[in-house]
Amino acid sequence: MTIDRRSFIQGSAAAGLGLAVPNLFAQNNEALRIGLLTVKTGPLASGGIDMELGLKQWIAENGNMIGGRKVELTVADTGGVPANTKTKISELNERNKVHVIMGPLAAFEALAVDDYIRDNKIPTLSVAAAEDMTQRKPNPWFVRATSTSSQSAHPMAEYCANIKKYKRMVIAADDIAYGHEMAAGFQRVFEENGGKIVQRLFPPLTVPDYGSYLAQLKSADAIFLGFAGSNGFRFIRQMNEYGLKGKIAIVGGMTALDEAVLKNMGDEALGIETACWYSAELNNPINNKFVPAFRKAQNYDPGFYAAATYVNAAVLDAALKSINGNLSNKDALMAALKKTNVPTARGPVTFDSYGNVVGDVYIRKVERKDGRLVNVVTKTYTNVSQFWKYDPKAFLANPVYSKDWPPAKNLE
Repeated sequence: MTIDRRSFIQGSAAAGLGLAVPNLFAQNNEALRIGLLTVKTGPLASGGIDMELGLKQWIAENGNMIGGRKVELTVADTGGVPANTKTKISELNERNKVHVIMGPLAAFEALAVDDYIRDNKIPTLSVAAAEDMTQRKPNPWFVRATSTSSQSAHPMAEYCANIKKYKRMVIAADDIAYGHEMAAGFQRVFEENGGKIVQRLFPPLTVPDYGSYLAQLKSADAIFLGFAGSNGFRFIRQMNEYGLKGKIAIVGGMTALDEAVLKNMGDEALGIETACWYSAELNNPINNKFVPAFRKAQNYDPGFYAAATYVNAAVLDAALKSINGNLSNKDALMAALKKTNVPTARGPVTFDSYGNVVGDVYIRKVERKDGRLVNVVTKTYTNVSQFWKYDPKAFLANPVYSKDWPPAKNLE
């Protein structure tokens, strides 16, 4: 922005007289530079591509503006590799001079750049579910409008124990932080409600075949799938190939049957229930605008990953507007983000004191609608916290969810 001599003199004179004038130096036309850390290659790519599509759709729908400022978006592909994530966030910060980061996708990526975000004080709107970044070691520059790994698994576990009346269950989840944390949260609530987890399987994220795991599957009422990307689809497909269809019920976490992979499935997905903070079938004014436009452009429904960045954009927009688009005060921006109370495609969004969302979680069932598979909402758990029904202080006194905590006492 340039300021001519006359404007400078007039502004100075008015200021000297104590008159209210625009602050010509503090307020300018600088664009809001956003860096999107996502995954466009590898097993997490289906979700990572949707993250980019969801964010770009929100920006386009709002005239390329967020918080009253034009947007300059830089997209970085991490490949779902922690070392790459470190490199990409450094480039976004030091070369592109971004004001805000959205992402990354995976919990292990977020944990890898936790210190960098802290040290460089980069306002970050996460998609990743890394638990401790909003729990025992809260990152003051990090907010999450999606959920922690276990935030949707807690109500699903209660649902399985008390509504479905399952007594014996198996867990199969990716052998990454996200899978470990989701599995642990599910196990804790399911067993506290009278059930038993009799087996846990943790295949590597990039395992080419699930045959060896399916061959050792124990007898149970149901199996809980804690997979990300396309892995839930692959696991279910191989279950059918091994003749397990109908022999064990299948339920899943929030990304096991995401719309990004549901589009590639057939009747084998019908009837499977999952728990998530979002469904393309949600009936609210914002989602009723978001979904048809996304479907028209992409020929499939938006799911977890597209909704994540679409919701993040709405949160960032509201926060920036509340501070008049001021990009110079990062502390004020973070405070505004954590105070945000805004309607979004997922429903109302507020944050706890740790920077994590408090919002609704939905039990969803796969049905066919207009020739496509959809996640129909059958039950809603309202205002779900990352601490579930536990006292936060007591919750945080325990170790972070992992393969080791809570102990698996009922394995056979």
